[in-house]
Amino acid sequence: MPELQLLRLDHAPALLAFERENRAYFAASIPDRGDDYFAHFDLRHHDLLAEQAAGQRFFHLLVDGSGAVHGRINLADVADGSAELGYRIAEKSAGQGLATAAVRQVCGLAAAEYGLTTLRAVTTLDNAGSRAVLARTGFVPTGEIRLDGRPGLRFVRDLQEAGDPVSTDRVSRRP
Repeated sequence: MPELQLLRLDHAPALLAFERENRAYFAASIPDRGDDYFAHFDLRHHDLLAEQAAGQRFFHLLVDGSGAVHGRINLADVADGSAELGYRIAEKSAGQGLATAAVRQVCGLAAAEYGLTTLRAVTTLDNAGSRAVLARTGFVPTGEIRLDGRPGLRFVRDLQEAGDPVSTDRVSRRP
């Protein structure tokens, strides 16, 4: 089972390989990152690490023993005790429960390590897998939205609900 790790500088080659290998798969359900993302990946990676160091975002990777990335689970736009959850799992790793387990773990980290009280998420209506992950991890729909012209839903998760089990496993920060 891949381990959840906080994004580090040395993750760059494996993360880029993950994004390239899964580009078409991801683009089928979420907006494509575009060629510019890949052309300037190293600069973007450094920028993300700076945002993480400043506490504006938290980036997590699911990494196996060989160093390969199987997914990423991110908390963006961190402010006022809230953040936006986003995630993507490699095509070869989909359907194995990785997204659900990782989102649960990140919810625990969001509350216990990052001091957050609420998480938000969005997904398109045609992304049944993502909607299922959000439902299994305690997110509730709060309204409709359009994402790149496609119908979708907004979700929210209150991390302070009594009796709400969240994983408080710590994220690995080791190289």
